[in-house]
Amino acid sequence: MNVLIDAVLLGVGATIFMDIYALIIKKLWNIPSLDYRILGRWIGHFKNGKFSHPNIIQATPIQGEKAIGWLAHYSIGIMFAYVLLLIWGESWLLHPTAFPAIFIGLATTLAPWLMMQPAFGFGVAASKLPNPTIARLRSLQAHFIYGIGLYLSGLFISVLFR
Repeated sequence: MNVLIDAVLLGVGATIFMDIYALIIKKLWNIPSLDYRILGRWIGHFKNGKFSHPNIIQATPIQGEKAIGWLAHYSIGIMFAYVLLLIWGESWLLHPTAFPAIFIGLATTLAPWLMMQPAFGFGVAASKLPNPTIARLRSLQAHFIYGIGLYLSGLFISVLFR
C-alpha cells in the first residue's frame, strides 16, 4: 500500500511542477502547452470504440472533456511515478537521485510520440504537424521538467516523510 501512496505523492508533485513550468513559459514567452481538453476528448471517444482520429481538434467535443483531460494528466503522472518506484524501488525515496527521475521523465516522451500524437492524427512524433521539430522539442522539454519534478518531489517526500 505504501508504494501506491508514494506514487500518488510523487506523481502529483511532479505533475504540479510540470504544470507550474508550463504556466511560466506561457506567461513569459507565450509558449503554449497541450490543451488537456484534447486529451479528454480523445479519452471520451473511447466509449464509442474510437481510439484514433484524423484530427482530434476537429473531432466532436465530449461533455466534460476538460475535466477528463486534467484527471487523465494527473493519473498518467502518478502511473509514471509508480514505474519509477517499481524499477528503482521504494528505497529510492530514502535518498532520491536525479538520474532515475530524469531518465523516467525523458522516457515518458515515448507515450505522446508513439501513442497520443498518432491517435490524435498528428503522426508519429508529431510528424504531420506544421513544425514537427518544435513539437518534439517541446515534448522532450515538458517531460524533462516532469523528471526534474519527480526528483524534487522525491526530495520533498524524503525530507518530510522518511
